[in-house]
Amino acid sequence: MMKNFWETDPEFMERFDHFAFDEVVNEPEQTLEPVTRHMAILATLLGCQGIDAFKEELPDALDAGVTPIQAKEIVYQATDYLGIGRVLPFLKATNDILTSRGIKLPLEGQASTTMEDRLEKGYEAQAEIFGPHMREAWKAGHVNRWLADNCFGDYYTRTGLTLKEREMITFCFLAAQGGCEPQLTSHAKGNMNLGNDKAFLIRVVSQCLPYIGYPRSLNAIACINKAAEA
Repeated sequence: MMKNFWETDPEFMERFDHFAFDEVVNEPEQTLEPVTRHMAILATLLGCQGIDAFKEELPDALDAGVTPIQAKEIVYQATDYLGIGRVLPFLKATNDILTSRGIKLPLEGQASTTMEDRLEKGYEAQAEIFGPHMREAWKAGHVNRWLADNCFGDYYTRTGLTLKEREMITFCFLAAQGGCEPQLTSHAKGNMNLGNDKAFLIRVVSQCLPYIGYPRSLNAIACINKAAEA
């Protein structure tokens, strides 16, 4: 990443490169399996709107084993948490990069719901993550219904990523954009309910820290601790 800056900013690059790609990646007890790490970084760059870094990271992620479908699913799901206004440049960049690598678009479809059953399957996914009370939560108002049929029914039910992976990338979207601490704490709990425990989430934050900085990383760790205590 940022190869050209070795000529213009060598002192900065000496320290950044060492920190981001050596110290962080190899920190004892904070490592992640490469595909998981790259998926978390892609989601984090979407969350913090790091489009230039995303364009450099995506080829590295694909080379490390992230599949085109996984990359696309990360971008698609970001729409729920960032809105299309922030996701559209990343969708365009992803399509450009995949096409440049000879990958034919569109990719194989991953939808598993229909327009008729998206609500039911959406609140069932919510219930699996957050508990059985979510089967009734959609009745509280139209936004709650949209959460069930659109956010979960249209996206979380798609194949291409597991439910655990989807909760992890959601955690990254929220942590990276900041200002979403209530939702971040809730999704930290959701991650833990699915088996993405406290230690795993702290590893995720640690590996993404170079991309979002210390304040948002420390806030994310505080939310993880709060969720674990609850």
